[in-house]
Amino acid sequence: MSRVDFSKIATKYETYSLVQKSAADTLLELLEIGNSDDVLDLGCGVGNLTRKIREITKGTIIGIDPSEGMIRAAIEKGRGLDIITFEVKAAEEMDYKDCFDVIFCNSSFQWFREPQKAVENCYTALRKGGRIGIQAPGKRVYSPNFIEAVEKAKEDPRTKNIFTHFKEPWFFLETADEYRALFEKYRFRVVLSKIECIRTKHTPEEVLNIFSSGAAAGYLNQDFYDVEINTDYTDSFKEIVKDAFVQQANNHGEMELIFNRIFLVAVKE
Repeated sequence: MSRVDFSKIATKYETYSLVQKSAADTLLELLEIGNSDDVLDLGCGVGNLTRKIREITKGTIIGIDPSEGMIRAAIEKGRGLDIITFEVKAAEEMDYKDCFDVIFCNSSFQWFREPQKAVENCYTALRKGGRIGIQAPGKRVYSPNFIEAVEKAKEDPRTKNIFTHFKEPWFFLETADEYRALFEKYRFRVVLSKIECIRTKHTPEEVLNIFSSGAAAGYLNQDFYDVEINTDYTDSFKEIVKDAFVQQANNHGEMELIFNRIFLVAVKE
């Protein structure tokens, strides 16, 4: 396992957060994955970042996700590459013990049904000295832009009756200290916990694509409603959100997308 100077993590975070790079890249930088580290990509989705991790380390890499469709796509996209193991598995179901040097958890922590159990399982899965890094939407108002758009769907006659039956699937804490306390409860030493307000410029269409690739998986998922949602509802919902983003744009056709994101790095000692 590579040696990492954890005392410098916070300083490195400040450096990385000043440059224009994705939140996932920032998390990778903070974790400093070594060329022989064994890595778990927790909530790997279709494996884009898992394959990026393969370029960094020659160690064992496992990507897990509870979605069978995501894992099928990850396996297909990874054909012909150096071996990566993909498994259909939720964080709460993990039974690894002392298997990994690094757990990389990008934009998936908010989806955990039992985050306490997931954190406990991560501690067990890591070797002594191993580290976990998470990056995810933080705070209940994770994106004011998204929340404002969804509020319009709550009020619109086309969608408001069905939307009252929506049950939020996400897990959010409000402060970096609360995230820190959650990991410390399960014996981790937290070396970085910070919620950053990230602001980027996009067209309304680009913001809609970002919304559709993430948040929409909650808002338009039958599993999170106690009544049936139909095509009329989903189509109307998408149209309302799209129009809301257009309204948020300035005279140049750009809007400022605001995201509150938690970055956390913790060590098993």
